[in-house]
Amino acid sequence: MTIETPESAPVTVTNDQKYTFSAKQYLTERLATVSWNEIEAALTADGFALLPRLLSREECQAAVSLYAEEERFRSRIVMERYAFGRGEYKYFRYPLPDLVQEARASLYGHLHAIANRWHQAMGIAQRFPEKHSQFASICHEAGQLRPTPLMLRYGPEDYCCLHQDLYGQHVFPFQVVFLLSAPGKDFTGGELLLTESDPKRAGRAEVVPLVQGQAVVFAVNSRPVRSSRGHYRVSLRHGVSRLIAGSRHTLGIIFHDAK
Repeated sequence: MTIETPESAPVTVTNDQKYTFSAKQYLTERLATVSWNEIEAALTADGFALLPRLLSREECQAAVSLYAEEERFRSRIVMERYAFGRGEYKYFRYPLPDLVQEARASLYGHLHAIANRWHQAMGIAQRFPEKHSQFASICHEAGQLRPTPLMLRYGPEDYCCLHQDLYGQHVFPFQVVFLLSAPGKDFTGGELLLTESDPKRAGRAEVVPLVQGQAVVFAVNSRPVRSSRGHYRVSLRHGVSRLIAGSRHTLGIIFHDAK
């Protein structure tokens, strides 16, 4: 079928039983139009940055349909069993679906230079190569072999406790979340929450407003904050507030793999 995507010419999406995202090049092209200097400025100032709406409602719905395809995933986590909150999520297995693979590779290509500047500011020795495939090889050589991109599903009264997604020795400092459901239409409540703990001042919390098909980049662990003596680290965590009604799906792009 042919659909209108946000601020773009129509693209063609074809579906087989495994779901083929043939518009993946569209996602790469849209990411190329983003002002990454502005994204870096927002990340440095706040620890998160909003990307424009990248996926249409139809594309979001097609992505949500992946959740029912059990062969796509390596594990399913019911949050309540582990005191993570309420709701559930599934980690994709390799090979990743086209959409997920394209998002991971394209986003990394824009973020790795920012990540290197952050590590330099925070006095962290690790630097990141230009391509995600190269970084994935570094993770795999260290025993981090399990893919970490995931889909999350929340229903009424579900929520996610504040946490950080750290899975091993090698950690990429950013992750990205795509909202696949429409606030006020598919669900109410369920806001993305970001908090930071600053050793030099009172902590703060942010409610991140997203529309369907939009994504947010945020710090996985910590961000550099400039002081009179250079930079120091501020710790960040993220979660989801209680869902009041409906169903909320998100796609999480984590760039480092897990042990």
